[in-house]
Amino acid sequence: MSHSEHMDSVRTSLRNIAIIAHVDHGKTTLVDAMLRQTGTFRAHQELVDRVMDSGDLEKEKGITILAKVASVTVGDVKINIVDTPGHADFGGEVERALHVVDGALLLVDASEGPLPQTRYVLHKALERRLPIVLCLNKVDRPDARPKEVLDEVYELFMDLDADESQIEFPVLYAISREGRAGTTPDDLQDGLGPLFDALLRVTPAPMYTEGHPLQVLVNNLGADPYVGRLAIGRIRNGTIKAGSNVVVLREGEPVGPPARVTKLMDARGLGWELCEEADAGDIVAVAGLGDILVGDTIADPADPRPLPPLRIDQPSLTMQFGVNTSPLAGREGKFLTARHVRGRLEREALGNVSIQLFDTPSADALEVQGRGELQLAVLIEQMRREGYELQVSKPEVITKEVDGQLHEPYETVTIDVPEDFVGVVTEQLNIRKGRMKTLTNHQTGWARLEFKVPARGLLGFRSQLLTDTKGTAILHHVFAGYESWAGQIRHRMTGVLVADRSGATTSYALDQLQDRGEMFVGPGVEVYEGMIVGENSRADDLDVNICKEKQKTNIRAASSDEGIKLVPPLVMSLEQALEFVAGDELVELTPKSIRLRKRILDPNERRRQSRKDKQ
Repeated sequence: MSHSEHMDSVRTSLRNIAIIAHVDHGKTTLVDAMLRQTGTFRAHQELVDRVMDSGDLEKEKGITILAKVASVTVGDVKINIVDTPGHADFGGEVERALHVVDGALLLVDASEGPLPQTRYVLHKALERRLPIVLCLNKVDRPDARPKEVLDEVYELFMDLDADESQIEFPVLYAISREGRAGTTPDDLQDGLGPLFDALLRVTPAPMYTEGHPLQVLVNNLGADPYVGRLAIGRIRNGTIKAGSNVVVLREGEPVGPPARVTKLMDARGLGWELCEEADAGDIVAVAGLGDILVGDTIADPADPRPLPPLRIDQPSLTMQFGVNTSPLAGREGKFLTARHVRGRLEREALGNVSIQLFDTPSADALEVQGRGELQLAVLIEQMRREGYELQVSKPEVITKEVDGQLHEPYETVTIDVPEDFVGVVTEQLNIRKGRMKTLTNHQTGWARLEFKVPARGLLGFRSQLLTDTKGTAILHHVFAGYESWAGQIRHRMTGVLVADRSGATTSYALDQLQDRGEMFVGPGVEVYEGMIVGENSRADDLDVNICKEKQKTNIRAASSDEGIKLVPPLVMSLEQALEFVAGDELVELTPKSIRLRKRILDPNERRRQSRKDKQ
């Protein structure tokens, strides 16, 4: 072996950069402008508005769930831009996106300043010692305050324990909508040249060892309808060729015999393009490798050398996903059986590393563990839209025993609210066993609260918070480790109204019942025995006949029928339903409906069970 085989080499024609931005701070518009100015979008192609956000749910919730890659060429250098989700529930995605890059572009709105969503990803980027380029966007807004926002960004870096070298980042100013950038807010150039210059200057080119055998760490999975499963990752060393044989290593050991690379793709523009070979530093998608998982290494069969696997945030919530067993099952969905539900969840767990599946005593249900309520709600909502019917239990936290003491997961919660709402938010989090750590008043009419809260205290808190703050609050939470059990948290003070028979609801019955509590159904809705039709204003459950018809008499009262005035029913969102249900209840989900039900539909059986539980 000659000495040169172990020399570190640099691939100067390539850069891999992550983009970190809060929702609506202009990430997509900026990437769009980068693609346009580097000739990736040709004139005849229709310009895509929101290139990085695909998936209906991402558009609706304004969150980027799956890390995606776009790629531009500046001069003779190719820049891969890896998108990062801003939401802590998708922490697994963040870790993996940052694993393939050597630098990061932090994009901040010049009037709003750094928001909490940015904080989590930036913290992870600084931990990985990635050099940062700051870009203050939307400097043309009438309320832009670039100088103050820059100070806030420095404060944020200090807050996240950045050292001196990390605080010396280049600062650029931009109007991404116009595709212009510059080094001062008042002097923007026609084009993003200054931004590209800073990115190329600050981000190191990929390093590799000359003559080293192939190593690719798989950091994401994709699926292609034509070629099947795609393993996506960055080539650390060596070269990979289409048609060659490679071996998959898991925990250092080969998984099965060598397999052939049937297709090889690298990032070009907005998508993946087939290529014949790729080198160290490239981000590639490889087809043909069968049962490959995130964290595996793709290696050379002649000299297989594993890379250290990825560390992924552990799940903190668990819930059961089961087949829909209600009397109304099968009317609205396409996928109804345990096989369908299990198959879909297994597919999810393959690509989504922070979701884990476990069998339950019942063949009809699976236990699903995930990072947070939003992540699980997004999964359920995706399944509904794809035509699945299922029923799910209340999310519960995963506890641990430490030195004989029960410990539960805690989250660090950051909430930005208009100052008028500080009192009501603090009160809500106190009820949920939260402890306030800091309160910062920005003197702009907004305050930032930081709490430490048991993860179970946050179940359903988001919808409550938005109601309490008239939709203005911004909530962000990050896993803060396990601490001792916080004691009982009351999530619902009231019982429920349960239908005692199957049938259609009547206005007459609803009119008689509406004094008892809040109804979840209107007139003419089909219900079944054991279905929850309302919230009782008292603490106990009440079986009610909601299908009752008015007694027919032959004397017509002049005004009795016209007098019914029904209060509109409360229609719950998925997140509200998940928070509302108790341990003995389930949420039934179909593509068209969200219903609440008792786990045991028969009232006598339910009473027997509750007596048994009390013993």
